[in-house]
Amino acid sequence: MEYYLVKWKGWPDSTNTWEPLQNLKCPLLLQQFSNDKHNYLSQVKKGKAITPKDNNKTLKPAITEYIVKKAKQRIALRKNHKGMIFVENTADLQGAPSDFYYINEYKPAPGISLVNEATFGRSCTDCFFQKCCPAEAGVLLAYNKNQQIKIPPGTPIYECNSRCQCEPDCPNRIVQKGTQYSLCIFRTSNGRGRGIKTLVKIRRMSFVMEYVGEVITSEEAERRRQFYDNKGITYLFDLDYESNEFTVDAARYGNVSHFVNHSCDPNLQVFSVFIDNLNTRLSQRALFSTRTINAGEELTFDYQMKGSGDISSDSIDHSPVKKRVRRIWQCGVVTCRNYLN
Repeated sequence: MEYYLVKWKGWPDSTNTWEPLQNLKCPLLLQQFSNDKHNYLSQVKKGKAITPKDNNKTLKPAITEYIVKKAKQRIALRKNHKGMIFVENTADLQGAPSDFYYINEYKPAPGISLVNEATFGRSCTDCFFQKCCPAEAGVLLAYNKNQQIKIPPGTPIYECNSRCQCEPDCPNRIVQKGTQYSLCIFRTSNGRGRGIKTLVKIRRMSFVMEYVGEVITSEEAERRRQFYDNKGITYLFDLDYESNEFTVDAARYGNVSHFVNHSCDPNLQVFSVFIDNLNTRLSQRALFSTRTINAGEELTFDYQMKGSGDISSDSIDHSPVKKRVRRIWQCGVVTCRNYLN
């Protein structure tokens, strides 16, 4: 008879027991156990078929050690919250980042003040047809009735703010509601570190996530850039819409967008957004889908993407993410430029 060593939740290891299969009412755990065992044997055999000799009556110590490590890893990475952000790693045994802190909004560095309270609001009751916040700012309403973005890249988004009298379901309140799609932080299998994939189908031109991090001055960003360049990483993102004064750094503080990888053929586009803070030097950054994205697809944006800044200035020709060192980069798409500047 086949027996399993069971670790009981809430009880010490000294109370572990051997149980026959008919006593176990945990099909998902059993399936995971089987998958981990198969994955380990497949790695050992380097793709060769598993022979009956490999399936002994008792598991070899190396196999049990691997299975236990994978189980502990899954427990450590289990961080799903209201925003439906999941974490998984099926590529290796690496755990969660040790020096990263999850935040949901900008974190100002010492000496920087973020005014997140609107100074005025509109009295519209039907923002889709009446003169609303975008018209007040001299731009078009960013969304259609299906909550999809309809303006071209480079055009700012002005959403209704906390002083507006419209209802929470106003068609001009999209980014402020946060991520509506279930996403997963995962470990890539081709050496690109971690990435983000969607667990559900995302409609084209839909809001996916906001890019947040620590807000720093451009001078501090330049100092950090040299350090990041030496490590081959990039998390600095210009916030300027009219002037180059502030930058957001998502290296240590950020949300799910911290893990979005670069692609020369991306499925996300960056837009500048203004809600309660109307300071054009401190715009929010939002990522919208450029096409329909199916469940399981990785989410990417072009680190040298054009069109997220002021369309009336030269900033449209510059990358919103600060990069100065030209280095080799393989994103894997046919149109890959092979370098990031």
